[in-house]
Amino acid sequence: MEDKKVYSMISLCAKAGKLVSGGFSVEKAVKNQSACLVLVAKDASNNTKKLFNQKCNYYKIPYYEFGDKDSLGRFTGKEMRTSVAILDNGFAKQISNYMNVNENMEA
Repeated sequence: MEDKKVYSMISLCAKAGKLVSGGFSVEKAVKNQSACLVLVAKDASNNTKKLFNQKCNYYKIPYYEFGDKDSLGRFTGKEMRTSVAILDNGFAKQISNYMNVNENMEA
């Protein structure tokens, strides 16, 4: 249920211009610390997951593995996307709340 809310927030971020997607753009947003939250598809390669996990830990940016490449792309209005970065703190906090609810339900 919360997945739909996360995807809805991703769509809103994309429409508001508060989201970047794709490996290079997301990595740049993390390095210049404009990213407030990073989502990486669960079906991304292990190297991609490791890269973003390490970079986000270093820069203290929340990192979650969520959804799949097709869905992330569809809800950003593009083709397949392995990673997205949320550039707005309000959107990031709301998505983070939804992600934490998901984690508590799975445990």
